[in-house]
Amino acid sequence: MKKVFCLLLTLCMVLSLAACGGNSDGDTAPADSGNSAPADTGSDAQEPAAGGELITVGVINNDPNESGYRTANDAAMRAMFTEENGYKATFYNNNDAAQQIATAQQMVQDEVDFLLLSPASTTGWDTVLQDAQAAGTQIILFDRMLEADESMYVAAVVSDMPAEGQTAVDWLAAQGLDEYNIIHIQGHMGSDAQLGRTGALDAKVAAEGNWNYVTQQTADWDEATARTITQSVIDSGKPFNVVYAENNGMARGAVAALDAAGITHGKDGDVIVMGFDSDKWAFEAVLEGSWNYMGLCNPLQAETVDSIIKDLAAGKQPAQKIIYTPEQGFDCDTLTQADVDTYGT
Repeated sequence: MKKVFCLLLTLCMVLSLAACGGNSDGDTAPADSGNSAPADTGSDAQEPAAGGELITVGVINNDPNESGYRTANDAAMRAMFTEENGYKATFYNNNDAAQQIATAQQMVQDEVDFLLLSPASTTGWDTVLQDAQAAGTQIILFDRMLEADESMYVAAVVSDMPAEGQTAVDWLAAQGLDEYNIIHIQGHMGSDAQLGRTGALDAKVAAEGNWNYVTQQTADWDEATARTITQSVIDSGKPFNVVYAENNGMARGAVAALDAAGITHGKDGDVIVMGFDSDKWAFEAVLEGSWNYMGLCNPLQAETVDSIIKDLAAGKQPAQKIIYTPEQGFDCDTLTQADVDTYGT
């Protein structure tokens, strides 16, 4: 995109001389990354930019093995940003913020037109944002927000993580328990998802005398670690009646520990189980009553990001700076099979 105007001028000169000309795209290679993967490309790409030049994008995402949500999110981005759709894309997946930042810096140096970021941490990105702005690389956030002035990115297509947490806590409060003794299993510390889903629960526990943490630990989105945390509480003999896990995989790990100990859960069970994301199998666990609640976090943001880029290429600014993907909470009393089929990924 940044080359478009130069390309147009060159074409005009070429035509005036009745000569032939062409153009080429430079490769975009991320810094040192065992987890990065180039986009699949085809030979008959569309030409959305003037003169047929592909739009170059660098996509920084988290590890697709992190969760079912992340697998779906990564797959949607890779399916969208292809040569067939008018893009020359480089992808990098890593849950380490320092590695993400280093690779993003390299992509800026490689002069990508757009840098698409799902940051592992909300902080630490100031230099990348400043360098991108100086280089003319436009930044679009997806999935997760950053702690940065809105002038540093052109748009954000994200989940409203604080709203997800508040919706879940409001639902839990409405269950009217005499006492809330909570196993709180957190995600990757410092991530937008962890901060949002933790914040509302922390505020409620601080405000209400009958809300208590039996334990509050991070499992870093890992199912096996969540099972270990839950098993440790069971072994301690401390009473609990809520598992609030910040993603579905960790909720499943906790449930495995409950099942092994013969502790009932879900609808009419002794323990309320809560998860987040969009996994179809988790929806089905809520539908059958094995779990009580799941907060939908919609991973399908690629189409909206594509639309923003195409608008910018056409000279139109996004109508909104921050676009929140539509989300809601589902519980075992109201979830339907139609919901499972519509929202499950």
